[in-house]
Formats: sequence, structure tokens, C-alpha cells
Amino acid sequence: MANKSKKRDAMLEKNDTEVGEGVLIRNASTLKDLISPAGIDASNTNYLEIVSSRTRYARSMIVSTIPRMCTFPEFLRAMYTFGDLNVSVFINPVSESTSQTELNRTISELESERIVALDRGDINRERILAQKRLEAEELRDEIAAGFNKLFDASIMCTLFAYSLDELDKYTELLTSEMSKTMIGVKPAWAMQDEAFRSNMPFNENKIKKNHTFDRRSMATVFPFFTSDVGHKKGIPLGFNRQTGLPILFDNFSSTLTNYNMVIFGKSGAGKGVTIKTLTARSSVLMGIESLALDAEGEYGVVAEALGGINVTISPNSSTIINLFDIEPEIVKDEITGKERTVLNVENKVEDVTQALLTMARGSTRSQEVNELTKQIIAEAVAQEYVRLGITNDIRSLYENEDGKVINKGYIGKTKKEMPTIGSWYKKIVENAKLNDNPDYRFHYSYLIKVMKQYVREYDGQMAYFDGQSTFELLDNVPFINLDISGLEERFARPLAQQILLSWIWEKYVKKNSEDKAKASKKRVLVDEAWMLLPYPEAVDFLNTMARRARKRNVSLAVISQKFQDFYEKPEVQAVLTSSDTKLFLAQDKSEIEYIKEVFKLSEGEAYFLTTCNRGEGLLKVGSDTAIIAIQPTKKEFEFVETNMNKLNEMKK
Repeated sequence: MANKSKKRDAMLEKNDTEVGEGVLIRNASTLKDLISPAGIDASNTNYLEIVSSRTRYARSMIVSTIPRMCTFPEFLRAMYTFGDLNVSVFINPVSESTSQTELNRTISELESERIVALDRGDINRERILAQKRLEAEELRDEIAAGFNKLFDASIMCTLFAYSLDELDKYTELLTSEMSKTMIGVKPAWAMQDEAFRSNMPFNENKIKKNHTFDRRSMATVFPFFTSDVGHKKGIPLGFNRQTGLPILFDNFSSTLTNYNMVIFGKSGAGKGVTIKTLTARSSVLMGIESLALDAEGEYGVVAEALGGINVTISPNSSTIINLFDIEPEIVKDEITGKERTVLNVENKVEDVTQALLTMARGSTRSQEVNELTKQIIAEAVAQEYVRLGITNDIRSLYENEDGKVINKGYIGKTKKEMPTIGSWYKKIVENAKLNDNPDYRFHYSYLIKVMKQYVREYDGQMAYFDGQSTFELLDNVPFINLDISGLEERFARPLAQQILLSWIWEKYVKKNSEDKAKASKKRVLVDEAWMLLPYPEAVDFLNTMARRARKRNVSLAVISQKFQDFYEKPEVQAVLTSSDTKLFLAQDKSEIEYIKEVFKLSEGEAYFLTTCNRGEGLLKVGSDTAIIAIQPTKKEFEFVETNMNKLNEMKK
């Protein structure tokens, strides 16, 4: 009885186990359950609606026409690197017997058409058909000898977007990009469901729109290429994480359309370390002179390490930089090609007016300031230069000797003192007394009240730009740092950025020759550029500088945290379009969608930017892209590190 009881218990236990395993297997989640969306609406003929936590739209497209010749890697490169897009290529080899039969038939047809064209006297068509027949015969002979082979290939892609408007825009953009390489793409009309399934990893082609390739042209389809960003010579900026190779970067390479660069990254992503590493190596290895507009007081240690100059501008410093300073510039005559020195007072009046207009608006960006206010400011600025006899004649910058105007040679001659904010303010007060136009009365009164704070004579709390300049920007200095971190952040610092940009242009950029053989290589760093964006006049000057810097062999480097701030302001787009080099370090998730949309990043690239480590990012130089890791040496970390905790550890 005991044995029977044990057998019965064992059988029951076995049955329970089998039932349990069956239930577990039936209820287990499959890969399909994990990756499938909630549903797909295929009722539309030209797109699919993918229902999930956030609805997406998909449009599958097929390659309908291809060029006569294919080149690697440009054949499908625009499609592979487009952005949120999946691509499938189905390849089927064609047997040698079928290839021979088809090619023989094609050769016969071409020969028949050639003879007809010859009988009709159509010489051009006859030559084209003869060339095609010759190519077909060569291909047939290569296949017969085993040197070549034919393939049928079907190429399709699926675009994704979060709205129908975006989907239509991306479709038009993709079509335009592919047409540049003579490739035609069109939506799979009324076959979206079949095309979408074909573009899934099921290895099932339901469309079968085939194109014939030989072995050499078939090889151009494969995406086995890497954007090996870099130049033949330059500084070692970092390492390509995909290849492990160092990236040599030359900011002034002739392969670049311009020398400007933008660097975006969230706080702590390594922007400061990156630009300091770039600047230090550029100075030592390539002799590039740099000037930093330092909003956070980070670059003084770099100036010391490179043997440069550190200038502090604050309410407590004795340094004065005069907004009205004007310098001659060397330009190349477009007809003769010879260089000549000119003075452009009209441009300087406009630059000074823009800065004074920002001052007048103040931190509240007052709406009382309008075109009438600007006209009053500009008239007084022009009158100040006239008062000192400064005209477009370069000789007018210097004092007369014995009542005679200097004709040539300015070395050792005395330069005139420039107008100042204080002298301009007195001119405004004077003009207000003479004014009899009631429309101007309010604007004069406003300027007299508001601008008094910038005048040193009245002990204005923001008078640190009033007076003759006490500092000159010298040539052949490896690094000049203008530290404005001691100024009030909300308004005084952005104002100083704008004034100093104008002064840097006058004293640093314009001195450079337009002849690249004679000009020095210079870089201007604008750190925390987002501070300028709320002020229209400052943005306008930044745009102008970005467009005009290349002519003077100068690279403008703009460093900022939020790309969204630049993306949402059309007025500052010139800074992005005039920058051939873009470096994206670690990004906040709230920012990545904007970058992804503008620069057509893939899902993988976008995800990388939200998860990458400090000093890692995406480097775009022209149309090439690489994942870069920037690693300063131990010695460099002594002056490029910005993390205070790490600095304290290094000191210990």
C-alpha cells in the first residue's frame, strides 16, 4: 500500500508540474509583445498611423529610379544618414544562365534599334545605342568568364514623424536630397501596409520593385562607411569612438566653407574643458591667437598657462574700454587686388548706435525705445565724430602738426582722443535744449534720465565703459582673456558682451589683413552666448560677426548651454548656418528633439547624446559626423578643469 501511495503522489506531482509549465509557457511575453505598438491604422493609402503612448506616423517609400552609374559611398548615403528612417535592401543573385539569356536578348534589341536609328539618320541616338550594346557585351563576357555577376535588388525605406505635417515635410526633403544623386523615391501608394511589413526584420519582400546591379555597383549599396571626421593636419582634438583613431582638426582648413564653430552642451557636459583644450593645443601646435569673452571667469588660468594677458572688467577695476574707439582696416581692392587702408565711420556709427540702444532699453527691455529713439542716438553719435573732425579720411584720426595735416606715415604720430559715452550724453542734453519737435521731446527726456547711469561724471553705477580706453589689444599674443564675470549677470554682463564684441571687431578682427597669406589665424570665443539672445541689437551684431569673420581669417566660436534658445530665435540662425563645425556634447532630454530635427540625427545618435559621458559628443564638420571623446592630458587638466571638487582633489 505504501508503494502504491508513493506512485500515486509522484504521478500527481508530475501532472501538476506539466500543467504549471504549460500555463507559464502560454502566458509568457514574446519579443513581439514587447516591441509591438498598441495598434497600427492602415486605412490610409499614403501613410500608417502607429498608435502607442505617443502616436507616430509612418510613410514607406520605394526607390523607383536609379542613376546609370553608382558611386560609393554616395549612392544611398543621403538615405542612410537622413534621420528617423529605416532602410531595407533585398538582394537576390541572378543565375549565370538567366544573365546570359537576358543580356543576349538585350544586345539583339539594342542592335536592332541602332540599325533603325542609322537608317533614319539619327546619328546621336545611333552612337548612344552602340555604346550601350558595347557595355552589354562586355558585361556578358565578364559574367561568362566568372569575373562578374548580376543581382536583382529592391530598395525601400520608412519615414517616421510625430505629425502629418512633419511627415510631409520630411518626405519632400528626402525626395529632394535623393534627387541630387539622380535617385527617384516615391511613396508606396495604396501598399503602405505591405511596404511597412517588408521594411521590418522579417526578410520578406512584398513589394518586389527590382533594379538590376552588377557586382561592382551592388557593392555601393552597402552602408560600410564611416564619417572619419578630421583633416590631414591639425591638432589632436580627441578620439573617434567608432574607429579608435585620433581626430586631427584644423579650424582653418581650406576644406571648410567657414571657420566658425558652435559648441552646445548641458551644464557639466565638458564645454569649458573642450574649448580650453582646443585653444591651448591650437596655440602651441598651430600658432593660433585666441581671445576669450569670459562670462564666468574660467579662462584666466589658460591665459596664464599660455603666457597671455588677463584683463578684468568690473565696477571695481580701473580698466576702461571705450565704445567709440574706431580703427582703420586693411581691405583688398576687388579690381586691382591690392590692399589699401580705409576708415569706415558710417559702419562705426551704426555699431555704436546699436550698443547705446541696448543700454537705453535696459534690463527691462523697455518698449518706449523705438526708431525715433534710435534716430536721436545715431545723430548724436555722428555729431561726436564730426566734432573731432573724424571722417572717412584715415588722416583725420591723427592730430595736426604745425597746422598741417599729416599726409603719410602714422608711426609716432599722436592719435586723437575718441568721443566717449560722457561726451555723447552731453551732446544729447544739448540737442534736447535745441529741439523744437514735439515728437522727439519724450525720447530726449527718456534718454537723459536713463543714460545718466552710464556716465562717469555723474557717478553712474554702470559707468565702466565711459572714458578713453586704458587697454589695447596687442598682436602676437597667444591668448587674451577679457573677464566680465564680476559684472551683474542679468543685464550688465550681456551688455558688456555686446560692447566688447564691437570693440573686439574694431581692435582685433579688423586689424587682420584680408590676404590670407598675410593674415594671422585668430579665434574669438564667446562663452555663455545665451546671455545675448534677449537683446535684438546684440544678436544682430553676433550674426554680422559670424558672417564677416571668415573674410578676416578669424574663427568665431560660440559656446552655450541650450540649443533650444538658438533654435527658437530666427534672428540668430545666421550663427548656426555660418558655422561649418558643430560639436554637441551631452544634452538634456528636453533639448534633444530640437537638435534631432534640425540636424537630422538618427535615433541612435540622439540617444547617445542623452546618455554619453562628460567630454563625449557628436562632432559635425560639414556633412561628416563622428562620435568623439575628448581626453585632455594630465598636465592640461591643471588649467582646463572647471569642476571645483576635482580642482581641490588635484591640489591635494
